[in-house]
Amino acid sequence: MKTLIHHTAAIHPGAELHPTVEVGPYAVIGREVKVGPETTIGAHVVLEGPTEIGARNQIFPGAAIGLEPQDLKYDGGSSMVKIGDGNRIREYVTINRATRTGEATIIGNNNLLMAYAHVGHNCIIQDSVTIANGVALAGHIHIESRATISGVLGVHQFVHIGKLAMVGGMSRIARDVPPYMLIEGNPARVRSLNIVGIRRAGIAQAEQGQVYRSLKKAFRILYRSDLTLSQALEQLELIADNEHVQHLLQFLRMSQVKPRRGSIPGRQLPNSDEEIC
Repeated sequence: MKTLIHHTAAIHPGAELHPTVEVGPYAVIGREVKVGPETTIGAHVVLEGPTEIGARNQIFPGAAIGLEPQDLKYDGGSSMVKIGDGNRIREYVTINRATRTGEATIIGNNNLLMAYAHVGHNCIIQDSVTIANGVALAGHIHIESRATISGVLGVHQFVHIGKLAMVGGMSRIARDVPPYMLIEGNPARVRSLNIVGIRRAGIAQAEQGQVYRSLKKAFRILYRSDLTLSQALEQLELIADNEHVQHLLQFLRMSQVKPRRGSIPGRQLPNSDEEIC
């Protein structure tokens, strides 16, 4: 019978591993770690707890999950990391626990975190998110499903990134990224709709393309008119006839509520310092 746990792995007797879990050489797994079926843990991975990891995850060599948060407010409390099913966590990814007792850093299902990505304390990553190499997420960041974050960039604490958004590589993300948009630059700006992501999600074909046309109209109102944010949101209410435009509208409204940091703009009004959206 195949041995699933390498003889050099250091696994605390209190750790709970499903019998189908594979553990590579020199991995270290702490007492308060729980790992679900068919998950593979590569060489030199460090898992500390409290950490819960679901089924069919692939954790590649050198990843460190569940260690204390890099937060000066941390007082040693029992916080957590919770990871769902079907995630691929590549080499040397770090995922920190939350700051306060009872809180959690949460990773959903079917996400890809590429090598050297960092997920800070209290982050929430939903489902089918792609985070490329060298991305650094500060604390309390929320990334909605099917967003794509390109490589070598930093995201400021408390920022939200909307569903099906695309963030260009080496951008500086200090404010919320609206759903369905393509963001790029330093300072970052909304450049266009994330057309490729929208098509792959099947939205472009929904209701004979009517939903896609509504999103294009919303983009023009927000980023190609001379309206301020408050004026643009009023116009958006008039065309919010489907769940996607409604989600965009609600996201932009919530971006203005503290501790959120406002949304990334498109451009500035002519001859003015005031930003559009």
